[in-house]
Amino acid sequence: MKVLVSGGAGYIGSHTVVRLVEAGHDVVVVDNFSNAVPAVLGRLEALTGTTIANHAFDLCDHDKTAHLFAVEGFDAVIHFAGYKAVGESVSKPLDYYENNLGSTFSLLRAMKRHDVSTLVFSSSATVYGTDQAGATEDRRTFATNPYGWTKVMQEQILRDVAEAAPEMRFALLRYFNPVGAHPSGTIGEDPSGIPNNLMPFIAQVAVGKRDKLHVFGDDYDTPDGTGVRDYIHVEDLAAGHVAALEALTTTTEPVNTWNLGSGRGTSVLELLHAFEKAVGRELPYEVVARRPGDVATSYADPAKANAELGWRTLKSVEEMCADTWRWQSQNPDGYSV
Repeated sequence: MKVLVSGGAGYIGSHTVVRLVEAGHDVVVVDNFSNAVPAVLGRLEALTGTTIANHAFDLCDHDKTAHLFAVEGFDAVIHFAGYKAVGESVSKPLDYYENNLGSTFSLLRAMKRHDVSTLVFSSSATVYGTDQAGATEDRRTFATNPYGWTKVMQEQILRDVAEAAPEMRFALLRYFNPVGAHPSGTIGEDPSGIPNNLMPFIAQVAVGKRDKLHVFGDDYDTPDGTGVRDYIHVEDLAAGHVAALEALTTTTEPVNTWNLGSGRGTSVLELLHAFEKAVGRELPYEVVARRPGDVATSYADPAKANAELGWRTLKSVEEMCADTWRWQSQNPDGYSV
């Protein structure tokens, strides 16, 4: 299939591009590089041994999006593009609603105009709000921040479109905590500014960019008092997107929802100690106050994806840490040169 990957130069998008090419698909990337850098594309081409067509513009531009569909002739779309920082969404809610919803509107209108009926949507466990422990796909969705609400709303938009046009085939992929990097160390997570997520922060402490890790609370009702999350290697996550795309070619259901996660929780301190083993030394940390809105425990129930997609996570926490450290140590400043 010829697949448009929106946000294909980003962290998850770039790893999915590699998997798509390996699976024999023809890939085109569109990215405005607000959360990525053009240097990623050259690395993708080196990894895949093929030229990756790229279009650099904002998907909220309806005219440019429509023109892209007219000249390329896509069979399917995987939609990653969007703002993604929870904290920033609280301070800039209008930006998040305008960008995240606007890009989806633009894609759907172009898909309708050019008879493209297949889309895999990058959703999130944030749609489960604070009720994320053992979440199943039939659990009620709600959110606690504007970023999460954009995901809830985009899911509803896709359901409404499918109701009006039952020939559409949509996959809503709700995933938990993506970490890790390509085993080559060529591509990985390169957050701008202070990392919002635990693993890249630990990696930056390990490489000397941060003095110490702040552990937000050690008094939760968990085995060691720190927050527990379901970490999924980005390589497993990318494989899940490819599996979902291929499943949409045979399913009769217009909208298909799948959790992508391991179903296992790992605490903050457990992840830190696993990373220390990858680095070969202890890393400094300090326990500070809880962050408002953080939940004690979050992990997926991936049984539906296991059964319907034939997909499951393969990589261990130790592999996640080793691959992250390989990426960070080989690229201490990320993609900057």
